[in-house]
Amino acid sequence: MNRRHFPQTASLKDRLAAFAKTMQEKADLMVPGKQRDELLQRASRADTASHLDDWANSPGLRSPK
Repeated sequence: MNRRHFPQTASLKDRLAAFAKTMQEKADLMVPGKQRDELLQRASRADTASHLDDWANSPGLRSPK
């Protein structure tokens, strides 16, 4: 069984930022409540993941040559 591969056209950081923005916009349209809080939490997690990706790919973490 072969895995299907889909080449990504946007970087992970860009995709996470777009997802966080979408979740934030959806949450802004909702009334306060559990569903709104869940959307805000998902947006926050995507933002954190974007920062972690920056950190993981920073030049300070490269192995010495």
